[in-house]
Order: sequence, then C-alpha cells, then structure tokens
Amino acid sequence: MGMLKEFREFALKGNVVDMAVGIIIGAAFGLVVKSLVSDIIMPPLGLLLGKVDFSEFFITLKSGTVPGPYPTAEAASKAGAVVLRYGLFVNEVISFLLVSFAVFLLVKSINSLRRKAEEKAAPAADTRQCPFCLSVIQARAVRCPQCTSELKGAE
Repeated sequence: MGMLKEFREFALKGNVVDMAVGIIIGAAFGLVVKSLVSDIIMPPLGLLLGKVDFSEFFITLKSGTVPGPYPTAEAASKAGAVVLRYGLFVNEVISFLLVSFAVFLLVKSINSLRRKAEEKAAPAADTRQCPFCLSVIQARAVRCPQCTSELKGAE
C-alpha cells in the first residue's frame, strides 16, 4: 500500500498534472494546425499552382494486381500498389513548421514575461541588502533603518 500512496502523491503533484494538461492541449492544437494546413492553406496554394492537390502527389514504387497508371493514391492502394505519398509529407512538414513557430512564439513571450518579473524583483542599483536583517536599504546608508545596525564599508 505504501507504493500506491507514493504513486498517488507523485501523480497528483502540480508538475505532473500541468504536464498532462499541456500534452492534451498540445494534441488538440496539433489537430487544429493540421486542419489549418490541409483545409485552409493547401487548397488556395494548390489553386495558385494550377488546381493541384498536394495530398494526391505520389509515386508508384510497385504496381499492384491491377497495373497502373493510377489516377489517385487511393486507387493505387486499392489495387495493392506500393506508393510513396510525398504530397502528404509536404502537408505534414508545413504543419510541423506552423506548430514549431507557434511554440517558439509562446516560449519567447513566456521568457519575456519572466525577464520582466525578474527585473522588477531585483533591487535597484542604488540599493543593497543589510547584512544583519537582510532588508533592502540605500547603498550609501551608514545605519540600517530597519534594525539600526551600524554598517561597515558604507561610503
């Protein structure tokens, strides 16, 4: 029973729950980006390139029971042909690039917020810390206003 209790404590820690939520949201985000690429970006791009559907780009590596050529990759697969569907690969590469760029922007904004928070938390250059009570005091102070200790080395 001790191991079960340890596992429950581990699983319910904030970091594990946060990670699980992140994975679930990331998977949903991936589906949205995939739809964005295949349903929004690729059709106009294919239209600009002469009504080309990237998902139907394929190379027949080996003919099936019914000899080719095959009008679509689906027809080739039904005939038992071995096909290399490089058009789908292009779609996936574009999806990956969009997801990567979105994650980059997210991490960049989080890092920017962290830097701003650290700058606010750091004491100003004209202050220092009292060695006795650890309160923030003026750099040129001779005596701490909090604990009234005499400060050696003050200007």
